[in-house]
Amino acid sequence: MIRKNERFLSKVYAFTDVVVIQLAFFLSWIIRFMILSDGIETISFIDYFRWNLFYTISVVTISALLGLYSSKRRRSYTFEIYRVCQAHLVSVVVFMSLLFILRTIDISRIYLMIFILANISLSVAYRFVVKYVLKILRKRGYNKKFMLVLGAGTLGKKFYNNIRKHPELGYEIIGFLDDYQEGFYREDNMEIPILDKIDRLDVVLKQHLVDEVVVALPLYAHEKFQNIIFSCEKAGIKVLIIPDYYHFLPAKPSIDSVGEMPLINIRDVPLDEMQLRFFKRLFDIVFSLIVLLLLSPLLILIAFLVKLSSPGPIIFKQERVGLNRRSFNIYKFRTMRVMNNDISNNQWTTANDSRVTIFGSFLRKSSLDELPQFLNVLKGDMSVVGPRPERPFFVERFREEIPQYMIKHHVRPGITGWAQVNGLRGDTSIEDRIKYDVFYVENWTFIFDIKIILKTFLTGFINKNAY
Repeated sequence: MIRKNERFLSKVYAFTDVVVIQLAFFLSWIIRFMILSDGIETISFIDYFRWNLFYTISVVTISALLGLYSSKRRRSYTFEIYRVCQAHLVSVVVFMSLLFILRTIDISRIYLMIFILANISLSVAYRFVVKYVLKILRKRGYNKKFMLVLGAGTLGKKFYNNIRKHPELGYEIIGFLDDYQEGFYREDNMEIPILDKIDRLDVVLKQHLVDEVVVALPLYAHEKFQNIIFSCEKAGIKVLIIPDYYHFLPAKPSIDSVGEMPLINIRDVPLDEMQLRFFKRLFDIVFSLIVLLLLSPLLILIAFLVKLSSPGPIIFKQERVGLNRRSFNIYKFRTMRVMNNDISNNQWTTANDSRVTIFGSFLRKSSLDELPQFLNVLKGDMSVVGPRPERPFFVERFREEIPQYMIKHHVRPGITGWAQVNGLRGDTSIEDRIKYDVFYVENWTFIFDIKIILKTFLTGFINKNAY
């Protein structure tokens, strides 16, 4: 029943994409040739509609290849937006290339811009509505997927508790199989039965409706895996395995291979892919140039006030550790009196620190002292978004004290970051900050960067923890 529902939903998504593209076509036509009409139409409505049909076929085909019509239960909405944008942008490139080859140059560029924006906006909007409605239905017990967990030990119980935290995913655990426990697993007035022994899996699968089997067994029980997988495949049921060493794995581990041997990539970083690094770098350059141009009067004013507030250079340079553990000089507006570098490199700034000037205190709390770092971005030392860089002295200290601390150096450091927009700025927990940094490194998308930038503006630049 579940598989039929998912196949039905996949068809609904594909059909709705077709409808949405036609709606975008008519809206774009009305806006361009009725509302914004300049009286010039070199191509007829029928010709536009024919090109629209070609675009429709292209988007649906590419969406299918990108997996947009497969099961979305475990996918994030952000990932779906990314794929939708990817499908439309690739279709635009194909579409424009065909127009160039066939020398069809009379299509309105304003119309094309409206058409593409309308398509992406409507697709993202309707998918959000569908996702939201499905979450509500699943919370109320509809569209359920039934799971059987093999192993009622630590792994199995953690998995069960994790499923309980996310009712919107629509999973229901019908019970456990375990060789050493009987009766029920009880948790917060909930009882999940331990149905039988693991070697009785064949019988249990015949007696109960099961959509997926989750193997949550310790490493020493690996010899059971072959029979488990064979029994599930014979019953036509999917098998999911929780590795006993899952706490070493990233949020989204990937599988590499050497020859015919599969390898689990412990630290898969999206920005290791060249095309993704290129787009992020291109965005960094364009965004930084715009910011520096728009804020140039403010930068000049701050520079003048820094010079006026105390003797010394306007720009403060300090060594930080960045991408691939390479050192670079970070730029800031100077907020302290001139002092020995050994002191500033090895000490935290504290509340009411006598080294900070009056104007410098304002710059720190408002984060305006960070503005020169857009020059670091243009140089390639930093990115607009990324983990904040730290001084070498503290990097050497934290790498020994905090697990996973050095993972942040797999990407360029940023002016703002996921940890910072979640309140972890200034004098806050380094351990908590690293958790957010690692999540960013492992889950980077362009949409994620935009979200962080918007959140930076919405939450403001005032930092109560900055001294």
